[in-house]
Parts: sequence; structure tokens; C-alpha cells
Amino acid sequence: MTGAPVCVRRNGGVVTVSVDNPARLNCLGTGQITAFIEAVTGLADDTELRVLIVTGEGDRAFMGGADLLELGELDPKRARDFLTLIHRMCKALRDLPVPVIARVNGFCLGAGLEVMAACDLHIASDSALFGMPEVRIGLPSVVEAALLPGLIGWGRTKLLLYTGDTIDARTALAWGLVEEVVPAAELDAAVDARVASIVASGPKAIRLQKELIRDWEAMPVGDAIEAGIRCIVRAFQSDEPRRMVGEAIRRLKARKAGGSG
Repeated sequence: MTGAPVCVRRNGGVVTVSVDNPARLNCLGTGQITAFIEAVTGLADDTELRVLIVTGEGDRAFMGGADLLELGELDPKRARDFLTLIHRMCKALRDLPVPVIARVNGFCLGAGLEVMAACDLHIASDSALFGMPEVRIGLPSVVEAALLPGLIGWGRTKLLLYTGDTIDARTALAWGLVEEVVPAAELDAAVDARVASIVASGPKAIRLQKELIRDWEAMPVGDAIEAGIRCIVRAFQSDEPRRMVGEAIRRLKARKAGGSG
């Protein structure tokens, strides 16, 4: 789908949704946000879906934040509606039953950083820049900025939110904001490698794992452990564990047999 606020591309069970506003650093206006929500929520019941990749079109920006032209027109009610829409955009990613990978190909600012934080994995080019500049235009950082302490700790979150300063990709990696940084020319290969690892795993197991991780976020450790036990019981309600364990045993036996010769 092209010529729209977002582009949706599919390769088997892997779908890429990208914001298509490169001339304005893929900034997020109502049109982009609404189209993104529709695209992602439309995938929620797709049983063939294995992984979602989120990115921005072009090579300059992942998402450059909320559209300043829209922000400049907001009043209190419209501000509530607009920020609620950004929250829905992020929540759609967190609620999706499969892993979501952020392919960060450039500027990742404000609402764009919140969208990135809502993804499960974060892979960035070495030219990417990250920041929460809202205070520099008279606004606090809100909605999914609340996820940042869980990723980088309170001190670093305060540093980003109080100063509005940007950090480079290597700093983001050192802080734990992203899990991998590669040269821009290698970004797609790095994303593909992570996708391949996920797709090689049991599809039911991956979905259960994402559900369990979401539950863990809100649970004390004891409750989280019990939730994990219940999750294993659910896993064994299908033949996936027995089948995949059996395959692993056969591979192990084949390696041993080959080595003994």
C-alpha cells in the first residue's frame, strides 16, 4: 500500500508498517497516527502473523515526533484527543500478540521515541538520534514516555525529559534504549537476522511469551512466576512443544551419530 500516510508491506508472516512522511522526517499528524493504528490493529487477529517491523520511510528518520503544525492548533480538549490517539498508536503495538521490532533508521524524537519504546526490540543505525524535546516547546513528555524508566532507569529518563537533549545511537545502546546498533547499510540485514530467529521458534510459544512478558510488567515476582507456570500448561495444550522437542532430539542424535563415525 503506497500513496497513503503509512506503507504496509508483507513477506509471508512478516509485516512492515512504516510512516510515509519522509519530507517532514516522518512526523506524526492525525492522518499518520490513524492510518498506523488501523494497519496494526487490523493485524491483531491474523494467525499467520509472526513478526511486525515498524519504521519510517526514507533514510533520514524513524519518526520525528508529533506534527508541530497540529500541536500549534491544539486547545485543552483537542490536546487530550491528540495525545490519546498517540497512546492508542503505542498501545496497538504493545497489544499485538507477536513481537514488534523497531527499525530505527534516523531521527527518533518525541512521540516517535514513545512509539519505539512501545516496540519489543529496537535495532538502530549508527546515525540515529534520540530525544524527547517536548519541554523545549513548552510541553511535558507524556503517554508512553512512562515506559522509559523501565528501559533506561529514572536518572537517564529525567536527563532526556528535563533537558530535551538528543543522544546518539552509541549512547542509546549503552543506556539500554536500543539492543543493537549497526552501520546504516547493515540495518536491514540486522533486522532480518532477528526476524529469522523469531520465525525459527514455535509460533504459539512466541505468542505466549509476549503475553507473559506483558503480564510480568504489572506483577510482583511471585505472581509472575506463577503466571509462567500457567503459561507452560497452556503451551502443552498444543502439540508444538512435543513436536519441536522431538525434532531437537532427532537433530542431537544425528550429530552424535555423525561424530562417532
